[in-house]
Amino acid sequence: MLITANNGTFTQYHYQHKQPNMHPKGGKANPTHNRTLIILILGALMTVSPFSIDMYLPAFTQIANSFGTTAARISLSVSSYFIGLGIGQLLYGPLLDRFGRKKPLYFGLGLYLLACIGCMQSQTEGQLITMRFIQGLGGCVAMVAAIAMVRDFFPVGESAKILSLLMLVLGLSPLLAPTLGGFVTAGLGWHWVFIILAIIVALILLVTAAFLPHANDPDPTVSLKPKPIIKAYWAVLPNPSFYVYTIAGAFSFAALFVYVAGSPVIFMGIFRASPQAYGGIFALLSVSFIGSNQLNILLLRRFSSSKIFRGGLLLQLAVSVLFLLAAANNWLGLPGTIIMFFAALACIGLTYPNASAMALAPFSRNAGTAAALTGFVQIGVAALASACTGFFNATNMVPIIAMLPCTSLIACATFFALSKKIKA
Repeated sequence: MLITANNGTFTQYHYQHKQPNMHPKGGKANPTHNRTLIILILGALMTVSPFSIDMYLPAFTQIANSFGTTAARISLSVSSYFIGLGIGQLLYGPLLDRFGRKKPLYFGLGLYLLACIGCMQSQTEGQLITMRFIQGLGGCVAMVAAIAMVRDFFPVGESAKILSLLMLVLGLSPLLAPTLGGFVTAGLGWHWVFIILAIIVALILLVTAAFLPHANDPDPTVSLKPKPIIKAYWAVLPNPSFYVYTIAGAFSFAALFVYVAGSPVIFMGIFRASPQAYGGIFALLSVSFIGSNQLNILLLRRFSSSKIFRGGLLLQLAVSVLFLLAAANNWLGLPGTIIMFFAALACIGLTYPNASAMALAPFSRNAGTAAALTGFVQIGVAALASACTGFFNATNMVPIIAMLPCTSLIACATFFALSKKIKA
C-alpha cells in the first residue's frame, strides 16, 4: 500500500499500477494541462460548501431576531445543510462515474442557485432549514467532484499533497467569508448573504465550464438503478484502508463541524462579540487549519500519511480533553477559548487530508463512488455531531466543547482497533 512518494513501498505500487498518459479526452495526465490552473479550479469548487456555511454565520443573530427564535436554533440550518451535503454525495457518486464530471456539476450547482433564492425568501425558521438542506444537496457535487478529479488528474502518490494544496485554496473561504458576511449583514441585511453566494457560485460554474480540462470519460457500464448502485458502494466498503481511514477520519473531521455550528453561539451569544468581530475571530482561527494543512506537505517529505494521521489523532484527543477540562472549570475567557480552538483546528488540518488520501488510495476506476461514500460518512457523522449544538440550545459552552473529546476518542478507538487489518 502506498504512503508517500519517497517510500519504497509506494515506488513498487506506483509502477505496478502506473497511470496511462493523459490525453485531452481521456482525462489522464496530459502534460499540456496547467497543473496550477487545475488545482485552483478544484480548490474553488471545494469552497462552495464552506463559503455557504461560513458566510452566513455572522448573520445568526439577525436571522434569529427576524424569525423570533434563538441563534442556537438557527444553527440547525447548518446541520440541515450538512445532511443535504452528506446525502447528495451518495447520489452524485454514481452520476460522476456514469456521465463524467462536468454534467453532474452543472446540474448540482444549478440546484444550488435555485436554493439560494429559496433561502433569501424564507419567512420562517423551518423554511430556512428546508432550503438549506436543498442547498447542501446541490452544492455537495462540487466537493465530491473535486476530490474525485484529484484522482483523475494526479497520480496516487501525490493525492495527500494535492489535497493539502486544495486546502490552501479552501482556506480563502474561512478567511474571507465570515468577514464579508459580517459586513453584508450589517450593511444590507441577511437576505443579501444568499444573493452574493449565488453570484459567487455562478462565477465558479462559468470558470469550470470554460477552463477545467476534461477529467474522465463517461462510463456507460455504471448503472443508475438502485441495486447496482448499492452493489457498487458495497464493493468499496470491504477494503480495510477505506473503512478504517473513512470512519476514523470522519469522527476527527466532525470536530470542525462542531466548531462551525457552535462558534456563533460561543463568540456572539456567550462572549457578545459583534458580527464583524466574530468574522475576524473566525478568520484568525482559520489560519490554524490552513497552516497545519501546509505543514502536512512538509511532513509528507519525511513521514507517511499513516504516521501523520496517527500522530494528529492523538494530539487532537489530548487538546480536546484539555479544552473541556478548562471550560468546565471556567478557566477560559475569550482569549483562552480562541487559543484552544486554534490548537484543536490545527490537529484536524493534519488528519483530514491524510485520511481522505488513504481512504481513496486503493481506487481508480470507481474513484467517484469511493469519494462519494467517503464524503457521505464524513459529512453524515459531522452533521449529527453539529446538530447536537442546536438541540442542546446551550447557554454556556461546556455542552458544545464536550463534543470535541467525544468525537476524538471514537476516532482514536476506531483507528487503533482496526488499523492492523490494513495490509502494509
